[in-house]
Amino acid sequence: MPEPLLKENTNLILVTESKRKAANGKLEPKTKSALGQYMTPANVASFMASLFPEPVSKKISLLDPGAGVGSLTSAFVDHFCKLYSNICIDLTAYEIDSVMQEYLRENLSLCKTSANLKKCKFSWKLINRDFVVEASRMIASIDSLWKEDVEKFSHCIMNPPYKKILSSSRHRLSLRTAGIETVNLYSAFVALSVLLMESKGYLVAIIPRSFCNGPYYRPFRELILKYTAIKRIHLFDSRSKAFKEDKVLQENIIIALEKNAEQGDVIISTSTDDTFSDIAISDYPFSSIVKESDSEFFIHIPTSPDDILELSENFRHSLSDVGINISTGPVVDFRMKDHLRQMPEKGAVPLLYPCHFKKDALVWPIENGKKPNAIMTNSDTKKWLYPNGFYTVVRRFSSKEEKRRIVASIVDPRLLDGAENIGLENHLNVFHKNKKPLSENLARGLVVYLNSTIVDEYFRRFSGHTQVNATDLKLMTYPSRHILSKLGEWAKLHAELTQEMIDNKMESFSK
Repeated sequence: MPEPLLKENTNLILVTESKRKAANGKLEPKTKSALGQYMTPANVASFMASLFPEPVSKKISLLDPGAGVGSLTSAFVDHFCKLYSNICIDLTAYEIDSVMQEYLRENLSLCKTSANLKKCKFSWKLINRDFVVEASRMIASIDSLWKEDVEKFSHCIMNPPYKKILSSSRHRLSLRTAGIETVNLYSAFVALSVLLMESKGYLVAIIPRSFCNGPYYRPFRELILKYTAIKRIHLFDSRSKAFKEDKVLQENIIIALEKNAEQGDVIISTSTDDTFSDIAISDYPFSSIVKESDSEFFIHIPTSPDDILELSENFRHSLSDVGINISTGPVVDFRMKDHLRQMPEKGAVPLLYPCHFKKDALVWPIENGKKPNAIMTNSDTKKWLYPNGFYTVVRRFSSKEEKRRIVASIVDPRLLDGAENIGLENHLNVFHKNKKPLSENLARGLVVYLNSTIVDEYFRRFSGHTQVNATDLKLMTYPSRHILSKLGEWAKLHAELTQEMIDNKMESFSK
């Protein structure tokens, strides 16, 4: 490599970026998907490196698990050697892909040359072993009788792979030896790295936002909150821009954690995309990020300093306070194929799917539709049916075209041919009272509340994906039963409710 390429501060980043693009072009799509490989663009890598605080020691022990071609390490070396003189960076990098390793070795050699030019030192070792298996073994050994001498790290920068962990997989078994329960490789990488950090060690990662809520990531959230302080979270307003080359649609965040540090205010920043040209930054008390009373440890990420739901006492009731239950629809259609009917017939009752709700209203039956409209009533199905009546339903999956994450509709029994019972399909969340109907006013009031902009903004603070789980809705706060009924009375006076009408009405109750 000609020396002039490394004389300017930015050249290390540019050279690494060119190698990243070259390596990305060589990866087989199937292999990339199987390993969850999405390499970090230069702008994102440089921004992540800038989030580390000034080092307290001249000696830095850096961990880069799943190092790829070394984009994050290159950005780290470039940033630290540019700002701090005479530092020594000792890197441990894990990478198992042979295509990546070829480029990674070249880039780590460039890092060493670049560091020397800036009067810093850089050394590295590349480990060609599975990080999850290896790190789990090391962590398990810390508490074992033979006590392996495990290296601890002062810094960690990562873009871990995104892939579900099967319950019977080698990874799941390895993680359990380290006392870690989680469902995705990205959360496994973060959890393991946290446990390998020394006290006051600093970790910066770009990961999906899906860990912020839901029951499956609860052990991971608990581990993070037990061992680290959340220092900063960065969000991208555009869901697809952080990894646009790989067409990753999952919403990603950049998070900075400090091991064994006192939890204080959390810095939340946002930018439209990975150019970081319009960053907005605010500080939030930790009590607005994780609620003290929340046993699920949901992580809320405010997008604006003004949060009506936090300010209003009228919206601080739990569903149990209001006397309402929520469940996923009990009818799982593929398990009841023999009992489904395309159109209503004698002995059958209405079966409602998300497609039966158009613009918050019920449309049933749908002729020539893709989904059945009815289910037979018999000894095999009766226990899965609800009495006909007023219910509020929320789709578990919102479509790409919809602006709101939460899309609520009402089940109006008058539109269901006087049926005694109804079936509610599993892709719906159902608000009910002990599996019985709600009053009309209460059901309509819930629809108004759930379809408001302030609820949508509130939900987006802790949910980074389009799925809406019953647990998420259960743990939200609600207006009192009285206010919900008042909202329902108001809704009945209007044939159609616009978003502006809903939001204005909600604002009148939030003061």
